[in-house]
Amino acid sequence: MALKLAIVGRPNVGKSTLFNRLAGKKLAIVDDRPGVTRDRRVAAGRLGDVDLELIDTAGFEDVDDESLESRMRAQTEQAIDDADICLFVIDSREGVTPLDRIFADILRRRDKPVVIAANKAEGKAGESGIGEAFALGFGEPIAMSAEHGEGLGELYQALLTIAPDLTAIEEEVELEDGEEVDDPLKPVRIAIVGRPNAGKSTLVNRLIGEERLLVGPEAGITRDAIPVDWSYGGRQVRLVDTAGLRRKARVQQQLEKLSTADTIRAITFAEIVILVMDAANAFETQDLQIADLVEREGRGLVFCIAKWDLVEDQAAKLAELRETAERMLPQVRGTPLIALSAETGRGVDRLMPAVFKLHSNWSTKVKTRDLNDWLAMAVQRHPPPAVEGKRIRPKYMAQTKARPPTFVLFASRAAYLPDSYRRYLINSLRESFDLPGVPIRITIKSGVNPYAETDISDGRARPMTKKFGAAKPTIGKGAPRMSGPLKPKVRAGANVGAGPIRPRGPTKFSGAAKSSGPSRPSRPSGGAGKASPGKGGGARPKPKGPGRKG
Repeated sequence: MALKLAIVGRPNVGKSTLFNRLAGKKLAIVDDRPGVTRDRRVAAGRLGDVDLELIDTAGFEDVDDESLESRMRAQTEQAIDDADICLFVIDSREGVTPLDRIFADILRRRDKPVVIAANKAEGKAGESGIGEAFALGFGEPIAMSAEHGEGLGELYQALLTIAPDLTAIEEEVELEDGEEVDDPLKPVRIAIVGRPNAGKSTLVNRLIGEERLLVGPEAGITRDAIPVDWSYGGRQVRLVDTAGLRRKARVQQQLEKLSTADTIRAITFAEIVILVMDAANAFETQDLQIADLVEREGRGLVFCIAKWDLVEDQAAKLAELRETAERMLPQVRGTPLIALSAETGRGVDRLMPAVFKLHSNWSTKVKTRDLNDWLAMAVQRHPPPAVEGKRIRPKYMAQTKARPPTFVLFASRAAYLPDSYRRYLINSLRESFDLPGVPIRITIKSGVNPYAETDISDGRARPMTKKFGAAKPTIGKGAPRMSGPLKPKVRAGANVGAGPIRPRGPTKFSGAAKSSGPSRPSRPSGGAGKASPGKGGGARPKPKGPGRKG
């Protein structure tokens, strides 16, 4: 069993930095300004061989009214009650402040084991603050630096001093079992997103039945993506409350940029996303952009219309919202739309059944035979268009994975299949296999033609590979095959190196005898109209016959 460790203290002493250090991940948002953390956050951590359940809390403020700081203080006190040990963090560079003394009195009245840590103790600047921490009455303070990882060994020894049998219990459980315990079923990860002040945190509190998250009339209360583990109908669920998403042009401060990045990360790792919208101004531009982002990430989407108790003509308003969703978001046609009021609880009971039905459709797998039967009927009902006078022929279809359902279609000339026909196939898939609101992926591929000049695969032309070379010519019946193009044979010494061989014209002979050797080309004469005897420039002189004089 993990040790519950609540990290408490006044604002801006490094609680979230220490939380990330013990968790081994950057889960909590960290900034230089005080009061960044508002909701308490729970995560698993480990220090040596000790398993920890870490609780990050908001900075303690000495207020007791209806303000936001007072509600943050109530969340911190709840974390103290739930924890086994409280880790009281102070700033060693500033020393002990009056707010630290007030908070120390509250911890003493809670009757919980307390370990005091003097953070930011690197260097000599924090030595005086470490000495002042003795006056709080919680024993010897631990000098540590959460940013640089210093003092974790001393913290480990302090935890073992308070709970000495912690590791022994863990070892005993392992020896009794003798084998690894099977992990429980993974929870369904659900992210709740929307614009600021749409009612996301109120919806989470209504679902789990307790005031787990901070709520109020102020916009932008939630900053971190807060996961909340919950059980519904025997199934484990992890709800993730996120910060409101505003238009990108309005996000200027660094803290809001971090919150936006945390929300987008929660969408990426979720399985189902509930888009919460105010009934007064639902499906505005920002809502449409969030829905499109969810569809591009391949997550299941559920539309949640909050504050439904403020709508007068509910039937007409609901019909109008359904028509707007079908018209503005055709890529997620058939998405469930639930109208509810988280404040009064009306309609909340219809949300989770719609979520689980969508999760089942999102994880569906279709048999290959059923897919190809559907493909034949879909092509017969609406054949693909002919591009450049040639018909595109779909041949075979199979599902490669689920979550979201992803299919591969093999067709001829895949690169020329228009996007309109792809959308027709997706809509027909949703209608035929009852997958409303599920994002569907279809990849078009074409086979390899070994006789083509290019290798067309995945709709792209590539150079030919050695596997599919050019056709080999054959000379006559039974003649040997040649690997390259035909070349004429050249006799030795015949015009070698003098350019390409050209066919000759008819050869003239001076007598009946025909020379079997190659004819020699004529050579140019030495002068114009004169022949040079013996040098091949012109005709040779006839020899004198016997008895003739020169």
